Amino acid sequence: MAHLDNFSRVLLAAIAALLLTAIVGSAAAERTYEDADPALFQSWVADLRVEALENGIRADVFDAAFDGMELNPRVIELDRRQPEFTQTFQEYMNRRVSETRIKRGLEMMTKHRDELRAVADAYGVQPRFIAAIWGMETNYGSYTGGMSVVQSLATLAFDPRRSAFFRKELLAALKILNDGHVQPDAMLGSWGGAMGHSQFMPSSFFAYAEDFSGDGKADIWGTTIDVFASIANYLKRHGWRDDLTWGRGVILPDDFSTQEEAIARLPDARGCRATRSHSRPLKLSEWQEMGVRRLNLSDLPDRDIEAWLVRPAGPDGPAFLAYHNFNRILNYNCANYYAMAVGHLADQLKAGE
Repeated sequence: MAHLDNFSRVLLAAIAALLLTAIVGSAAAERTYEDADPALFQSWVADLRVEALENGIRADVFDAAFDGMELNPRVIELDRRQPEFTQTFQEYMNRRVSETRIKRGLEMMTKHRDELRAVADAYGVQPRFIAAIWGMETNYGSYTGGMSVVQSLATLAFDPRRSAFFRKELLAALKILNDGHVQPDAMLGSWGGAMGHSQFMPSSFFAYAEDFSGDGKADIWGTTIDVFASIANYLKRHGWRDDLTWGRGVILPDDFSTQEEAIARLPDARGCRATRSHSRPLKLSEWQEMGVRRLNLSDLPDRDIEAWLVRPAGPDGPAFLAYHNFNRILNYNCANYYAMAVGHLADQLKAGE
């Protein structure tokens, strides 16, 4: 390298340093709980304890939550090996909006009619949509996940891949315990830390969970009226309108492919990838003029509202005009399949109101 000038030597040295940093960073990212000395985890827990106590978590609460704590290899496995989404739109809809789920939903709406109506009146969210999200998230509370939320979040927070995010959620979970909303052995949820009938992450719990029963606890694990109020509060806080439904299936005119080219796609302005496949919003009267009709070929509603064209199965699949509330469902779970399933399930549950 004697023939290289000083600039070249500096440049090569910088490139070498960047490569070394990338290699080291990659190795760290690949490290899992299996590579960790148990003493390292205990040291990490001790450091977390200091931070938790500084943030107002009582020592007895922290110690009870971490008594006998071990990392959960199953959590890491699920985090690393999340299955690719391979279901077609129709397969997804058939599974999520099944006759069994519709029947069960109507039964649960009858059972909890007074609670649902009280929450609907208080928050301005129709009972069928509260029940539909409840059904989609946990099959009406029958499957909320059986993993310890604290253990799952501790495992994910210790793992380097997304440690900062899950450490924040773990501290929030400890605050939930500290405030007495639930006991540690009842704080169960998914491997990723989503909790209770509404499947809230701990940070969402503090933002949206409601103590509608007035007992001093926002119990999304076992008090149904708190569950309903928490779901409704989430939707209302994101702008839900109870004078609208979610949208509707539509029939497109034969020449629509030519007209569609003139409809600009909606940019991903909200950080939700699902909206990348939406058209820009047009008034219902504008869609009517383009020849779009209801599934029974009748005119679209005569209302001064906007709607987005959504075709979740692609250009050869069914078409839908999605209204304002559809995007509020996307706030709950940013996936068109999910929002469509909630909407269709809610349609089937309307008789239960």
